[in-house]
Amino acid sequence: MFKKLFLIGSVFCFASMATAQDATNPIVTENYNESVVDSTSESTTTVYSPPPSAISPSINSSNSDLCTVGVAGAVQTQILGLSAGKTVRDMNCEKLKNAKTLYDMGMKVAAVSVMCQDKRVFDAMMNAGTPCPKDGLIGDAARTAWEADPESQPGNNEGLMNLDDDSKSTLLGGGIVGGLLLILLL
Repeated sequence: MFKKLFLIGSVFCFASMATAQDATNPIVTENYNESVVDSTSESTTTVYSPPPSAISPSINSSNSDLCTVGVAGAVQTQILGLSAGKTVRDMNCEKLKNAKTLYDMGMKVAAVSVMCQDKRVFDAMMNAGTPCPKDGLIGDAARTAWEADPESQPGNNEGLMNLDDDSKSTLLGGGIVGGLLLILLL
């Protein structure tokens, strides 16, 4: 029995010596991985409502005898959409039509007087030596009257306080729309 134990003990000793590693021979392992992924995806998008849109109104002023211009605009966010439109009077066009109508009726001095409400026309008439009529006066008498009262010449009293009601309402509306747009951007 002692022989058997000795033999079993020797086998265990030699076996443990055979599996021990030497520090000069490190363990080297190699690893190689290869993977291929095939993926197929199918998706469907269903829209139940169209995207929001603000459509500006069309303002038709196709008649050439009108002195109006159509102005329209629209803005859309994801929540709220606004659109507006308006016709704006062209005061210069009205002045030209009034002067032409007066001239066609034979009222030439009145037609010139209407045109002289524009500072550019007034200055051109003064530079040409034919001053604009003033209070029924024409020629040199009108020139003397204009020189005596320079504050009543066109262009000397322009400002925000001298705007007509249509221009004031346009400025107010523009301010309101600008304020709303600013609020929507915030």
